Amino acid sequence: LEELRKRLTRIVIAWIALSTLAFIERDIIFDKIILAPKDSNFITYRWLCKLGAWLHVDSLCLPPMSIKIINYNLSGQFMTHMTISMVAGLILAVPFIFYQVWQFIKPALYEKERRYAYGAVYIMSGLFMIGITFSYFLMVPWTLNFLGTYQVSTLVANQIALDSYISTLVSVVFSVGIVFELPVVVYVLAKIGILTPAFLKKNRKYAFIFVLIVAAIITPPDVFSQIIVTIPLWALYEVSIIVAKRVAPKVDEYETDD
Repeated sequence: LEELRKRLTRIVIAWIALSTLAFIERDIIFDKIILAPKDSNFITYRWLCKLGAWLHVDSLCLPPMSIKIINYNLSGQFMTHMTISMVAGLILAVPFIFYQVWQFIKPALYEKERRYAYGAVYIMSGLFMIGITFSYFLMVPWTLNFLGTYQVSTLVANQIALDSYISTLVSVVFSVGIVFELPVVVYVLAKIGILTPAFLKKNRKYAFIFVLIVAAIITPPDVFSQIIVTIPLWALYEVSIIVAKRVAPKVDEYETDD
């Protein structure tokens, strides 16, 4: 319990320190990062247009967009500032959090288990950051462009509430960062013999249904967001099967698919 308290205290201190830094650097966090994807001059839109011109595919150049964000609540901007600062601090603290978790569970593992789990700490940090980057530069722009320009009628103008914009961006970015950890989890479980490639193959159809349910839970209530989250989730599951085959081939030999 003393060791757990020490690790949790370090995690909380790191989280608060990084959140404070994010709170101070408000202009960078909001103007350069959070609000940047809402305008057509965002780097992803420019790259897609250049790629579309090179490939002669006009559809890659997304239609012009400039989302107008408004705030309804008196304390809305301050509370959003606080919330985003805490989320940014948590994202920045992820590598340190993984390291502290590793230091806590390390004494309880056998030498063989330590070898398998040690590299996972760094790989998990890297995969989380890759997931965050992937979703921010690809999934978020597509989501905002679709939802921000969609109209049921030209008589209805889009004015997006600040909390709606923030919740959409954070949910997409954070959820994708978490699900990018799937290959590591499968690797560790397959390495110690708990999970096998045959099991993953046999339950592929159930996994697809589960992926759809998870995507519906972790995304905003719109079909487009659920689709763009489902695709990488399913791709990660297929990658996990490949990973399990490579690390546990002998286990799979004694199991057959139904």
